[in-house]
Amino acid sequence: MENARVRVFLDDGTQPIADQELRSEVSLDTSALADGPHKLTIRALSESGHEGVKEIPFVVHNGPGIVVSGLHPHSIRRGEVRFTVDAFSVEDPFDPRRAEARSSIPVWVWVMTLFVIAWAVWYAARMWDVPAEFSHSPTYSSQSLSDHQAPPKK
Repeated sequence: MENARVRVFLDDGTQPIADQELRSEVSLDTSALADGPHKLTIRALSESGHEGVKEIPFVVHNGPGIVVSGLHPHSIRRGEVRFTVDAFSVEDPFDPRRAEARSSIPVWVWVMTLFVIAWAVWYAARMWDVPAEFSHSPTYSSQSLSDHQAPPKK
C-alpha cells in the first residue's frame, strides 16, 4: 500500500515541479515564467493506487500592463490604422502622465451628458412659468421687501 501523493507538472513538462505526500502545499514562483498562457497539471494518487488528474490553465502577467486605444481585438480595418499604446509597470517610477491610460471619451458618456443637460433645460423652462396661485406670494412677487409694511415692533 502506497502513501497518497500529489505531483504537479507545469506546461506539459515531464518532470514534476512538486512531488509530495498529501496533504501538501505547493508554491510556484511565476517571475521566472514568460508572460502568457500556462497550464498546471495536478496528478493525485490515492493510497489504493487510483489516480486523479486536474488541469488548471492560467495566465502569467509579470511585465508592464499594456493599454491600446483605437484598435480593438478582432476588429476589421483597412487602410492606415492609427492607435496609441501605453505601458506601465509597478517597478517603474511614478509618472502621472503615464499612470493613466489616455483614451477617447465613450459615446455613452456623451449621450448621458446630453440627456442631463436636456433635462436641466426642460426643468428650468417648466419652473419659469409660476402657477397663478403662487404668482402673488412673497417668493414670486415682483414687489420688493421695502414695499411691504415693516413688521410691528414689540
